[in-house]
Amino acid sequence: MRHLPHLPPLKAASARLPGMAFAAAVSLPLLLLAMLAVGLLLGTARANAEIRTVAAPADQTQATCDGENLAVQLGKTNPEALAAARAEAAAVPNGDSKLWKIEKSGVAPSWLFGTMHITDPRVVRMPDAARTAFDSARTVVIETVDILDPAKAQAALMAKPELTMFTDGNTLVSFLDEEDAKLVESELANRGIPLALVSRMKPWMVAGMLALPQCELARKSSGEEFLDIRIANDARRDGKALLGLESIGEQMAAMADLPMEFHIRGLVETIRLAELMPDIMATMTELYLQGEIALIMPTILAAGPEANADDIDGYAEFERRIVVMRNHVMAERSAPILAEGNAFIAVGALHLPGEEGLVTLLQQDGFTVTAIR
Repeated sequence: MRHLPHLPPLKAASARLPGMAFAAAVSLPLLLLAMLAVGLLLGTARANAEIRTVAAPADQTQATCDGENLAVQLGKTNPEALAAARAEAAAVPNGDSKLWKIEKSGVAPSWLFGTMHITDPRVVRMPDAARTAFDSARTVVIETVDILDPAKAQAALMAKPELTMFTDGNTLVSFLDEEDAKLVESELANRGIPLALVSRMKPWMVAGMLALPQCELARKSSGEEFLDIRIANDARRDGKALLGLESIGEQMAAMADLPMEFHIRGLVETIRLAELMPDIMATMTELYLQGEIALIMPTILAAGPEANADDIDGYAEFERRIVVMRNHVMAERSAPILAEGNAFIAVGALHLPGEEGLVTLLQQDGFTVTAIR
């Protein structure tokens, strides 16, 4: 097991942590888990259909997102802030490409591809270079194959209910003051979700349900695949070996490790900043499509208000547990796969950049890793 070095302090520009940045970072990979958890709570054969109804309310036809790229907004209203965000992004190692070629002497080349866990057709349609790399691979690897088997995912939830549900007599309201409890109940009611339905769910599960814009929820509820699932299904269709780097239980445990206060703050901020989520989604999507992965978080942070010390400390712990520690696990588990060659590894794009990102960790393992732009 690799030694996990102590994380350096957050850069000054990254010390601006609006709640919306937290909400965006946390919600994307967890929406499916949230829907599964509510399905278990309902405990009926109609669970999945009911969750699709409550997760995407009223207008199921709103499949077009209308948010505005915050980088474009900043360019018009605060070019100095955008320049600072770009400078911060430029200082991040390996932050300007989604696709990387992995090579080592005597081994057939493999590929590392950064994904975004959404259904936007522009995202799901992989770039030509990535599609060519995928087609050439013998083995395809995603974060977890558990998401492809609802029964297995539900079994994982049931095996350790304390990861996603309150099992000690507490409820969601137990951790909310009166004002925040009313805020949460009101937002749930707006979406047609009775508080009683989710009162025993951990707050990060509820935040995962509420954070995504209606357009994305509408597409998900209509059955459209997000990129990672499309990659996995294409691999199965083509007869490729399909592997996962983590279990769904490990992903849930990572979230459960974070302090309850952090989760509660994230849920409340997700609701308070709900109107900004379409802009955050547009920003993340468009910068992802441009391959400017390291610019995503600095741009969102630059567009938001100053944060207090608790927010900064909370995000540092979130980054350590949800991103950095998982990077090390993914790199370690990728090593024997890469030793065989001809692999296409697809994980969330935010796992690629940085001094402890996957690209750097693979380079430290003796691989030559080259950006493909």
